[in-house]
Amino acid sequence: MNNAVLMSPYKLGSIELKNKIVMAPMTRSRAIGNIPNQLMVEYYSQRAEAGLIITEGTSPSPNGLGYCRIPGIFSQEQVEGWTRVVDAVHSKGGKLFIQLMHTGRISHQANLTEDAVVMAPSAVKPAGQIFTDVQGMQDFPVPKAMTLDEINSARREFVGAAVNAMKANFDGVELHSANGYLLEQFLSPVCNIREDSYGGSIENRCRFVLEVAEGTIRAIGKDKVGIRLSPYGVAGDMYYYSEIDDTYQYLSEKLNELGIIYIHLVDHSSMGAPEVPSSIKTAIRQRTKRTLILSGGYTAQRAENDLQSGLSNLIAIGKPFINNPDLVKRFVNDWPLATEIDKETLYSPGKIGYTDYPRYTP
Repeated sequence: MNNAVLMSPYKLGSIELKNKIVMAPMTRSRAIGNIPNQLMVEYYSQRAEAGLIITEGTSPSPNGLGYCRIPGIFSQEQVEGWTRVVDAVHSKGGKLFIQLMHTGRISHQANLTEDAVVMAPSAVKPAGQIFTDVQGMQDFPVPKAMTLDEINSARREFVGAAVNAMKANFDGVELHSANGYLLEQFLSPVCNIREDSYGGSIENRCRFVLEVAEGTIRAIGKDKVGIRLSPYGVAGDMYYYSEIDDTYQYLSEKLNELGIIYIHLVDHSSMGAPEVPSSIKTAIRQRTKRTLILSGGYTAQRAENDLQSGLSNLIAIGKPFINNPDLVKRFVNDWPLATEIDKETLYSPGKIGYTDYPRYTP
């Protein structure tokens, strides 16, 4: 297999990546008590052959811990746990960005501490249910519409989490503005029906995302801040609205002006979601003067093709990294990929279905 470009080094700002393969962020729900642990050290270090690892979604706030057993990075204990993960990946020559994910309305009080609040831009209840360890499946609640003070507090929490990430020796942070979580909730009129400076027009709906990005860049530097976007995504009860293209073109222009290190554009059509049109990919590519990461159902050959064409600078791969911890070596040597994933253990606690997938034996 010809994958010379995919396996070639890449300079991401001041960071030297050993190849152009990014391990995409994937929630795995192993952080007991929301604290990174030794099992996570093993999991990430097993996959350190990737040029860049982007961690699972990690909350900047107690209010953002919407799922069971997801990690945070707002306490000293969490910083110390993540430090052990980062040091293990670095010891194997890997690079690591932490994905900062506030779940917003995709949450339930049973997954939060007693004092935390399910909040969102507007009091718009998402359809569907969410799993809780203590109550099983539960309907999503109606979230609390955030006040201006709460919006400012959430922005400060993102910035504080990025500062904590630097204390934990991360190479950078990714702002999760995709998949229906808080940052995307502000972008979309589906769930943002505010009538103040954070709602209504495209400029107003993009305001919070841009303020978070600007504050984070100011705190830790533009070479250390990326963002994930999912136009046309349906996760988190999102759906089509007529201004999608205009919204993401405006947003990508403003992010480029801020000098953000990368835009990570995700297309979930391989999992049944609507396909992201090539026109919006091209429009964002044209407006992104630094690095564009594409993700969504990539094989090694398709990744090579999109890198050679210039459509993307890096390629993020998710699900195959679950059951192929040595995915990079399998690509390099044209070894077969493991295809069976134990769906029952994707989000369960413990090592089964997490760190026990074997490496390939020729």
